[in-house]
Amino acid sequence: MTRSMEDLYIRHHTTSTFLLSLSSSFFLLLLLLLPSLPSIYSETAYTLPTAYFINCGSTHSVNVSARLFVGDSEASPSSFMYQDSSHDASNSSSSVDLYRTARIFKAPSSSYRFKVNSPGSPHFLRLHFYSFVSAGGRLDLSGAIFNVSVQGLTLLPNFSNPAGSANSSTATATVREFLLTVNGDVFAVYFTPIGSSSFAFVNALEFFPVPEGLVPVSIPTSSVGSNGDFMEHRREVLATRYRLNVGGPAVEPGSDTLWRQWGNDSGFLQNPEASQTKTYPDDLDYQYDLTGVDIYTAPRIVYQTVRYLNATDGVYSNVTWRFRVSPNSSHVVRFHFCDILGIGDNTVWFKLSVNDNFTMGIQDKDDYVRLKVPFNQSSVVKSGVDGLIKVSIRNNSGSSQSSSLPLAYLNGLEMMEMIGYWDGKSTATMPKKSHTRLILGVAFGSFGLLLVLVLVGVLALKGRRQKPTDTVSVWSPLPAFAGFGSSHGNKSSDPSISSNSPVLNLHLGLKISLSEILFATNNFDSKLMIGRGGFGNVYRATLRNGTQVAVKRSEPGSSQGLMEFQREIIVLSKIRHRHLVSLIGYCAEKSEMILVYEFMEKGTLREHLYNTDLPVQKNKDLPVLPWKQRLEICIGAAQGLQYLHEGAANGIIHRDVKSTNILLDGNYVAKVADFGLSKLSSSLLDQSQMSTGLKGTFGYLDPEYLKTQQMTEKSDVYAFGVVLLEVLCARPPIDNMLPREQMNLAEWGTANFQKGTLEKIVDPLMSGQINPNSLRKFGETAEKCLKEDDQERPSMADVLWDLQYALQLQGSPVPRQLHEDSTTNGSSMLGFSEVQRLPSFSMSFTEDDSLIRKENEHESLNN
Repeated sequence: MTRSMEDLYIRHHTTSTFLLSLSSSFFLLLLLLLPSLPSIYSETAYTLPTAYFINCGSTHSVNVSARLFVGDSEASPSSFMYQDSSHDASNSSSSVDLYRTARIFKAPSSSYRFKVNSPGSPHFLRLHFYSFVSAGGRLDLSGAIFNVSVQGLTLLPNFSNPAGSANSSTATATVREFLLTVNGDVFAVYFTPIGSSSFAFVNALEFFPVPEGLVPVSIPTSSVGSNGDFMEHRREVLATRYRLNVGGPAVEPGSDTLWRQWGNDSGFLQNPEASQTKTYPDDLDYQYDLTGVDIYTAPRIVYQTVRYLNATDGVYSNVTWRFRVSPNSSHVVRFHFCDILGIGDNTVWFKLSVNDNFTMGIQDKDDYVRLKVPFNQSSVVKSGVDGLIKVSIRNNSGSSQSSSLPLAYLNGLEMMEMIGYWDGKSTATMPKKSHTRLILGVAFGSFGLLLVLVLVGVLALKGRRQKPTDTVSVWSPLPAFAGFGSSHGNKSSDPSISSNSPVLNLHLGLKISLSEILFATNNFDSKLMIGRGGFGNVYRATLRNGTQVAVKRSEPGSSQGLMEFQREIIVLSKIRHRHLVSLIGYCAEKSEMILVYEFMEKGTLREHLYNTDLPVQKNKDLPVLPWKQRLEICIGAAQGLQYLHEGAANGIIHRDVKSTNILLDGNYVAKVADFGLSKLSSSLLDQSQMSTGLKGTFGYLDPEYLKTQQMTEKSDVYAFGVVLLEVLCARPPIDNMLPREQMNLAEWGTANFQKGTLEKIVDPLMSGQINPNSLRKFGETAEKCLKEDDQERPSMADVLWDLQYALQLQGSPVPRQLHEDSTTNGSSMLGFSEVQRLPSFSMSFTEDDSLIRKENEHESLNN
């Protein structure tokens, strides 16, 4: 059977493509979902659209108000698969389901692209924005500032959206609607981050054709000062500002034939006491040939309710509405009328005025002004410098009828701002279709592509999907309500935690009362908050004894819960090491889960290398770390990880090694932090490898781990290799705004080392600081850590010795601090030999005091 296809194409920069095809069988599905819409005959040839309705950032389709919003992430961003057109969604879905995810854009001019099946026709573009804080507080969408545009015209300049609430059964989102005529075969809408937000987002998107006569081609023009002539406005893009059911209740999208939202007019009345309302429950008499009005012009309820002038005893002369708009801007204003008052023939005669100067007469000498016949009038109105548009209805002073008759009335009003001229064309193109069913694909670097392809296959076998734990990639779908799937509040099933040892019965002598926590944090004063993580917010606090501490408080719905809380207490209570962050205590009172750590004054390593929350590469409030100090920090972190792997009881795998989990104290001593995802290694489990749910952060994940889901200490080694390249290059592990070959830092760094061009990717601020031999040894160490085969990677002990050797080559002595660690169960750290050890891989060096300078300076952009 041949299927007609409608294509949606989502594109990110020049390296990402995403092709979404919707089968005509969706039309059959929607027919089953439209019982709430009136099945009424229309004179127009228009039929209800079935595309495009997109549930952005989601893997699921959602039925909302008889529209099937199709998830745009049916596959991982780097995979290829097919989708049957029979994909369904629950009939009971609500607006909350539509706003559980968002599509995040971090590159300039990211876009959705659509195949246009009816060029030259007007279309609705609706963008849904619902700001939430993502799982674990990793990203707050309310902080985004961005532009939304079509080619040559900005629709939403400097747009931001306030935070929403997920505590109700329905979600209230900001919906921005545009009416535009598309003249090409492809329509593209672009999302461009600006300012310090460094990202854009959208939760849902609608793009579909509307009836030709929805807005007339030519309409009369009004200005503040005088009447105007007719003007051609078809090429103007209209942005909906107000849409009101005058005299009636608000109308939800599910009750409108084109899924429009109609508000109640009461809040805009200048003189509410001057009017009355009426509802007419019977059928209307549509006269499309006379009026051009059909069921798509406005929903029935708009014409079945009315607000009219209360002219009793002549006390009131008019009913007036006031609207706040942009100053000195032009608007298309459409007025909806239907005589449901039943006054009789030759009695309807009143005036409608705009800004007290433009007036149109409404009277039944016109053929279309008849009892129960819907009709409308439109005008182009320009606001003044005060940014107000005032609409009034009044009885005609020349009417022969008694002033007690309710003549002046209004049923509905729409106001759309003319935001700019657009020719309706785009130079955007669609990729050639290679299949008649849904094809999804995004091109990353070759290594990145392989990684995610393997990841998707593993996830399909396991029946679950990976959730990022730190950063959100440019194309990653973002979950809104993190409580779903969280371990928060559940008993631990982790093998590293005894099932009969709940936290409250550990008797570790580390309990801190909630009252002490509240005192230390000043009742969790937001001014003391210094960060957010997967577990919750982190506060700087001072205990009663004057000790500076960091307090990490779990939030309900965070991505980490009781399991991680227990794990971190047990792990940190059993180990002590100069290069591991120490646990001061914990609190588990009144459903609170709070961890208290030693305070690390200088923050994270990443903050000193680059700041992904800022539009520039460096955090200018922090000093630049010199190369020698960077080496010492790497050595300290390596010592901490080596102790976890080899010195701690049973051995521990960290599982989330990254630059944000390496903290610096006041003397820039590095300490590894965040053990919420850690696992006991093979010695306790009596197996060479440990199978576990996918954990970690994209960009640091071991490719061998992605293939097998088997966790070993070598997975930490791989992630540490990525950290070494971050230290060397001062850029994120994944940067989708860079050319394909540079996106993945591990790939890029390894390739440059193998080509002998490592000096070209060094942080420009390190120019002239690095001894060439130290650079070669450092690069070689990172390259070995990043071997795809985990058996070829060195142990952390070998990595540590190599880094110490790199520091020697830089011209500094290797720091030695013996017996600097301990454990609560008495186990000891392996001592270092005083004999100079050779590096783990022999390589000839030429003594050369020349300085390394970056030849082609590269500015690393934010991830």
